[in-house]
Amino acid sequence: MYGRMRRKRISPLALIGFFYQGSEQVDVYEFLALPIVRDAVNAINGTIITYGQTGAGKTYSMEGPSILECDQQKKGLLPRVVDGLFQCIKSSDEATKYTIKLSMVEIYMEKVRFGPFDLLKDNIQIKESKVHGILLSGVTEVSILDSTEALHSLSRGIANRAVGETLQQEFPKDKRIRTGKLILVDLAGSEKVEKTGAEGKLLDEAKTINKSLSALGNVINALTCSPQGRANHIPYRDSKLTRILQDALGGNSRTALLCCCSPSPSNASESLSTLRFGARSFLAVITYSHKNKTKSLIQCLLGQGETYKGITRVSHNDDKYTKKHGTQSPSKDGSFEDLELTLEDVALRTISSLQEALEELTLIVEELKIENKALKFRLAAAERVDTLNKKAGGNTSFLHKVFQALSAFSFPGLFHSLMSRC
Repeated sequence: MYGRMRRKRISPLALIGFFYQGSEQVDVYEFLALPIVRDAVNAINGTIITYGQTGAGKTYSMEGPSILECDQQKKGLLPRVVDGLFQCIKSSDEATKYTIKLSMVEIYMEKVRFGPFDLLKDNIQIKESKVHGILLSGVTEVSILDSTEALHSLSRGIANRAVGETLQQEFPKDKRIRTGKLILVDLAGSEKVEKTGAEGKLLDEAKTINKSLSALGNVINALTCSPQGRANHIPYRDSKLTRILQDALGGNSRTALLCCCSPSPSNASESLSTLRFGARSFLAVITYSHKNKTKSLIQCLLGQGETYKGITRVSHNDDKYTKKHGTQSPSKDGSFEDLELTLEDVALRTISSLQEALEELTLIVEELKIENKALKFRLAAAERVDTLNKKAGGNTSFLHKVFQALSAFSFPGLFHSLMSRC
C-alpha cells in the first residue's frame, strides 16, 4: 500500500492478509483464528486481538450482531472460536481428557476487574509465573462442558460491558498434563481524543484508553527497534493491558491481530495509523521469534560447552589419579557412576584419537596432491622434450637450452631424469 501524507512517501506495509467489505465472517475465522484454535487444543497458547478506531468493526468482528441469537453467516470470532474449540476436542484422541474453564477480564481506568462474573472483585493483581507466564490472582473461573454453556456465560459477561474474554484450560498440578491458553481481546477505540467530543468522566476514560494503547505501541516499537546485539528494555509494566498481553506480544503464544479500518475518507489518518500499527506488530513477532531462536541456540551451545568442559575435567582428574596411584579413581556413588565416567572417558579418548588420525590423513592427502602434481608436470615435460628432440634431430645445443629452462623449476631430479632419457 502506498499513499501520501505531509508530503512524505508511505512505505509498503507488511501485512499478511486483507478482508474487504464483501468478506464474510467465516473467511476471517478460517484464516485468522482456526489455526490458533487447533494449536490451543495441542497445548500451544494463542491470542486474537482486534484493533482500530471506534466504529471500524472491532466488536462486530469479535462478537457479531449477538453472541446467542444471530444468523450463522454473521457469527463473530468469539462464538466461532468456542464452537471450533469443542469440535477440535471431539475430534481429538479419545483417551485424552479435557477440562475447560472460562474467565472474563475488564480493564477499566487502568484497573483489572472481573465484573462480568463477580462484581465485588476489583483491581486484581497481575502476577508472573516462570511456568505459566502472566497470571491474574483471584480470577473467577467458570467450568464449561459445551459450547452452549460457554456462550451463555459469555453473554452474561458481555451484558456487564466486559471488554476482554479468555478461554483457558485449567493449569496443571501434574507434569503429565498439558495446557493451552486461548485469549480473545476486543480493544477500545484508537481514535484521537479531540475527535471523540468527550467531556468530564468520558474524557478521562478516553485519555486512559489512549494511554494504554500508547503503551501497547511503545512495546511494539521496543520489540522491533532494539539495537542489534544488545538487549532492549520492553516496557510491559507501563500499562495493565501490556502487562496482561506480555505473553502474547513477546512470549510463548501464537498471536493474531485483526486491524479494523473505517471506509470513511474523514478517518483516513486513523485508518493509516491502524495499518501501520498492524505492520509494526507483524515485524515485532518476527523479530522476537528470531531473537528467541538465537538466544536458545546460544544457551544450548553454552550448555554443551560446559558439559564437554565437565567431561574433560573429570577425565583429566582421573588421568592424574591413575598416574599417581596406578588405579582408577574411586567413585562415591557406586558402580553405575564408575561405569558412566569410564564410558565418558572412553568416548573422549576415542574422539581425540579420531581427530588426530583425521589431521594426519589430511596432511598425507595434501602431500600426495603435491607429489601427483609434480609427477604430472614431469611427465608432460618429458613428453615435450621427446617431441623437441625428434624435431631437433639430435642437435645437442638446442637440447642444452631446453634443459636449462626446465632446471629453473623447483622440481628436484627433473633435469637429471630428462638427461638420462636423452
